[in-house]
Amino acid sequence: MSDPTPGWWRRTGIDLRLLLMCVLLAVMAVAFSIMSGGVFLSPENLYNVAQQTAVVGIVSTVMVLVIVARHIDLSVGSVMGFVGVLIAYLQYTSGWSWPTACLAGLAVALLVSIYQGWLTAVLGVPSFVVTLGGLMSFRGAAFLVADGKTQPVNDEFFQRLGGGYDGGIGVTASWVLAAFVALVLFGRMVQKRRARQRHDMPTEALWLDVLLTAVPVAVVAGFAWVMNSYQISSKSEPQGIPIPVLIWAAVAIVLSFIVHRTRFGRYVFAMGGNPDAAALVGIPVKRVTLMLFALLAVLVTIAAIVSIARLNAGTNSLGTGMELYVIAAAVIGGTALAGGTGSIFGSVLGALIMQSLDSGMLLLDVPIGKRMVIIGQVLIVAVVFDVLYRRKFGEN
Repeated sequence: MSDPTPGWWRRTGIDLRLLLMCVLLAVMAVAFSIMSGGVFLSPENLYNVAQQTAVVGIVSTVMVLVIVARHIDLSVGSVMGFVGVLIAYLQYTSGWSWPTACLAGLAVALLVSIYQGWLTAVLGVPSFVVTLGGLMSFRGAAFLVADGKTQPVNDEFFQRLGGGYDGGIGVTASWVLAAFVALVLFGRMVQKRRARQRHDMPTEALWLDVLLTAVPVAVVAGFAWVMNSYQISSKSEPQGIPIPVLIWAAVAIVLSFIVHRTRFGRYVFAMGGNPDAAALVGIPVKRVTLMLFALLAVLVTIAAIVSIARLNAGTNSLGTGMELYVIAAAVIGGTALAGGTGSIFGSVLGALIMQSLDSGMLLLDVPIGKRMVIIGQVLIVAVVFDVLYRRKFGEN
């Protein structure tokens, strides 16, 4: 079988699949902008898209690891709704402070995930069945917590976590953050070149490394510029980068570190590649599975906090259907449903593609029925592409 990344392409670390996704995202943005008369690429719409994508993006990063380990969680939307309503209820009805309410929500989410993880890891019940039951059960629990009533949240600092009116970090902080990211990326480039030279490994031309580093730097700078261009009419200053996006970015960075730099990350991919072999070489499969479900609980809680902060309320419908978007984002991002292969950065692109598609169709007044049909078929196309891609290039 041929390799899609031979020679210098392989050494640069460019992933052909992720490159194609970036191209697809850019084409979608341009196409929707043309069809909407430029509205799609307006600063206001891009600000809203960034906020809306953050919740799905946060959960999709850990869903990558769940699927890589040959499991699935269909209950993430219901659990997020349950935890979100509980956090809002404790703040509004019970008068708890928002940090205490969030910790209580995290504790409940951990209990739920460890319960489902225990059924899967210890008793061997397929995660599909366990979480399918959870999808119904915890949606019902969300209704029981507040007796079906919406629970508003009023704390101003808490509301900022969801973006919205005061949920941006401002112009100056946005440019400082963009500059910091640029310094980090160029610093990594220099570090990698020196490491390759120190070990007598081939290095690419300096101009090529600079170019490959300048592209993401330009994307970050462009994003900061767009966010700084959006200003609410009643405010004297632009919004800047929304806080939910920063939370999403932090989650993606931490998950990437876990995947590439920790024993836990290596264990997850080993389990997905061959569970029996992983157990034979001494990997504690049951314990790692429980830890994986616990990690999922943490990120579902974070997503719930961002979501209710953005809506300024906990509602019983919170997270309805989110499992479709989360799984679709992971699969579109290159995560194999058979397990063993996945990418955190791919899930970020997958979430952006899903939200851009939905937002673009909404701007074009596409009825909800047609939107659901299209999004469902996009998921199928992504799986078909994944199968054909792996068959063509011999990936596992």
